[in-house]
Amino acid sequence: MFNFTWGILFVLANFAFFLICYRAFGKSGLYAWIGVMTVIANIQVGKTIEMFGIVMTLGNTANATLFLTTDLLNEKFGRKEAKRAVWFGFFTLIMTTIIMQMALRFTPEASDMARTAQASLSNIFDLMPRLVVASLTAYFVSQFLDVKLFSWVKERYPKAGQLWIRSNGSTGISQMADSLVFCTIAFAGMVPWNVWFQIFITTYVIKLIISVLSTPVLYWARSFPVREDVEGQQAK
Repeated sequence: MFNFTWGILFVLANFAFFLICYRAFGKSGLYAWIGVMTVIANIQVGKTIEMFGIVMTLGNTANATLFLTTDLLNEKFGRKEAKRAVWFGFFTLIMTTIIMQMALRFTPEASDMARTAQASLSNIFDLMPRLVVASLTAYFVSQFLDVKLFSWVKERYPKAGQLWIRSNGSTGISQMADSLVFCTIAFAGMVPWNVWFQIFITTYVIKLIISVLSTPVLYWARSFPVREDVEGQQAK
């Protein structure tokens, strides 16, 4: 029960910081959010928790806010800005992976503190190549798919009140692709297929629930007056 209660607070904290980041820094804040949460999501995924008898990984909330961010960029500043943000996140993930892998190769000083730091950093950043490839591929495929689908749905449902259709429609399909690609590359052949299916379903459902819950946050963020609004209308 604690994990559920704490999980609600955790999701609300993520949404609150997202809104603050955009309200305070505008479009630049959305780019910063993409860069930070791309890395955070891939750190948190290494921790598993249990909720109502279901084992799940962290990182789902951070992942859901990435789709929230690209949808907001697409809505207010156009498809070009959303695609640029996806490339920015992809670069951030690759850059972090390479730099931290290089950092881990330094020989640590012989004191206990240094050895402890090395082991802790290694547990977080020294991921198996298969998981790194799974994460990068899933991010690349799902985020660009989300941008494309959002724009496609927007052409058919362009009214302001239909934002929930654009957001949930594109994100629902894109997150299914994200979970499918990641679980296939990371776990196919490594675990029994019934276990693989359980991981895939639970991961997708949790992401989808969080994304649906983020719909009011998206509406609220869209109403924020930021100085790039004029530029964004021209970009559309």
